Amino acid sequence: MIRVNGTPKQLGYRFPAEWEPQAATWLSWAHKEESWPGKFEPIPYIYTNIVRTIAQFQHVHINVVDQAMYDDVMTRLTKAHVPRDRFTLHLIPTNDAWCRDHGPAFVVNPNAEYPLAIVDWNYNAWGGKYPPYDLDDVVPTRIAEERNLPVFYPGIIMEGGAIDVNGDGCLLTTKACLLNPNRNPHLSQQDIEVYLKEYYGQEKILWLENGIVGDDTDGHVDDLARFVNPTTIVVVVEDDPKDENYEILQENLRILRTMTDKHGNPFRIVELPMPHPLFYDGQRLPASYANFLIGNGFVLVPTFQDKNDLKALTILQNEFPTRKVIGIDCIDLVWGLGTLHCISQQEPAVIHFHM
Repeated sequence: MIRVNGTPKQLGYRFPAEWEPQAATWLSWAHKEESWPGKFEPIPYIYTNIVRTIAQFQHVHINVVDQAMYDDVMTRLTKAHVPRDRFTLHLIPTNDAWCRDHGPAFVVNPNAEYPLAIVDWNYNAWGGKYPPYDLDDVVPTRIAEERNLPVFYPGIIMEGGAIDVNGDGCLLTTKACLLNPNRNPHLSQQDIEVYLKEYYGQEKILWLENGIVGDDTDGHVDDLARFVNPTTIVVVVEDDPKDENYEILQENLRILRTMTDKHGNPFRIVELPMPHPLFYDGQRLPASYANFLIGNGFVLVPTFQDKNDLKALTILQNEFPTRKVIGIDCIDLVWGLGTLHCISQQEPAVIHFHM
């Protein structure tokens, strides 16, 4: 593993937008039954389906906890006819499945000696809610060791689902999550902005307020609003004024309409519906169409056996005309309190530009 002096921004690295060319998608295979209490049985089948779908477009890297799981996953993917050259299993143990938050944040600088590097933020399972998380916390470094990549250590708590970038210097996040005292109580909003700019290689930080009801991450932005290109943000909006998400999402919509990019131009705002409220064992689940996953030539969108599924898929297909928008039934997956974006992390492709 290579240690580097300076921050990614100082050294010319940046965290690319999700629609930029990718080398692969990373997952951590689900195994923690307490994350889906009473409903774990379908989860490995859902993961198998997700891998099979992504593998049609690009490589999939999967963290597995031990040899037994390695063999089990290999058997499942082979039976599902996933081509062997389209996935790689890594013996990197995890506590849980949420690779967006514990996985590697890859940054790129095509002109650097090492064009790909990893930012290893500290991880505490969303404010210490679900110990133990010691294995998850070191996943990025384990991957960097395996790949012989440089690692940056900001030394503060940060999760991948808490941020989204537009590929042109802007990063979108929420105050509810990043200013929560269970993350970095010693840091002010201004302090956190410095970390976001320096370690994600960004120029302007955009703040929304609160997350959706049922979201145990304290308000991850990837359930609320997402960039779909450098100038457009899709945002989920609840149309029932009696729903407890209604005012939260209206407030975020109002804020988004006042935001400008780094050039001072307002963003184009596209509204996405919300599915009807989903409950399991009396608990409101954070079901959101904003938790989609972008890759080379595809967008995977969570669906919930809901009348708004088709509407959401149609809106996103209009926003991604060159990609295949594919719905993935997440009615069981969301009982773990996250869906497609939460379980994945992208590895960008390094594109060398020759002058």
